[in-house]
Amino acid sequence: MTSPSPAPTSQPGPGFRTAIVPAAGLGTRFLPATRSVAKELLPLVDTPGIEMVATEAAAAGASRMVVVISAGKEAVAAHFQPDPELEATLAGRGKDELLAKVRRAPALLGEVRAVLQDEPLGLGHAVGCAEGTLDDDETVVAVLLPDDLVLTEDGEPGVLERMAAVRSEHGGTVLCAFEVPREEVSAYGVFAVEGDGGDRDVFRVVGMVEKPTPDEAPSSLAAAGRYLLDRAVFDALRRTTPGAGGELQLTDAIALLIDEGHPVHVVVHRGARHDIGNPGGYVRAVVDFALRDAAYGPSLQGWLGERLDRS
Repeated sequence: MTSPSPAPTSQPGPGFRTAIVPAAGLGTRFLPATRSVAKELLPLVDTPGIEMVATEAAAAGASRMVVVISAGKEAVAAHFQPDPELEATLAGRGKDELLAKVRRAPALLGEVRAVLQDEPLGLGHAVGCAEGTLDDDETVVAVLLPDDLVLTEDGEPGVLERMAAVRSEHGGTVLCAFEVPREEVSAYGVFAVEGDGGDRDVFRVVGMVEKPTPDEAPSSLAAAGRYLLDRAVFDALRRTTPGAGGELQLTDAIALLIDEGHPVHVVVHRGARHDIGNPGGYVRAVVDFALRDAAYGPSLQGWLGERLDRS
């Protein structure tokens, strides 16, 4: 039986408009805290991780964010709604600095909406749940995994901006990678690439291997949680077979696009990054952001030095 023809890859064009943020997970590694607070709302000093991800998307040009949630996680999207009563209370008490912080999230994007993923059927399924929210003329969509914080030095373009520039040149789908020690590749999806990357650290992707052994890994470039997906990916998802546990994997759909000749490139991010999807990584991120904070950094640095001396 002949497979249906894939949707054609969209031509290179302007940057993305919509950012999809899959946030339906139960946060089991943070239990019992996540019984009542969504993992994405846990604060990094005083700012939830989901707000940092939204800030990154907005800085790269997004005007809309679609948060894919499971039942009971409506508060993740509600964080971006105005709170007139709280704002009035802070204004009345002269708490201008706090008022500005409270107003920051609702002002980031023109629209934030929640879409329900009613079953935990994998990242590919979660991304597919958001397809119906896209406008007909959108040819590309960003996906940001909220467990990944990809940091950029002041004055440098963000990784999503770099990815959008690569898509404008080559079309297709653009992914993000970071380099890991060869002995750690078995914890990640790893890219098979061609070319030397050039001065922009951009490679053509020819394949992806999920959690290979160090000897089997085609490179040391591991997938980070940033995707700039050509709209053809939704057709590929419909033609992708669910794997173990009935989960539909986004990497399988991307691999199908590669096999069919769609251009897929990867941009290597060599700056700072935090994995806040587990308590150990989350604590490191909290310490990092607290050290950068003018109010808390100096005293924390002194305390840490004393604490480590006692270890």
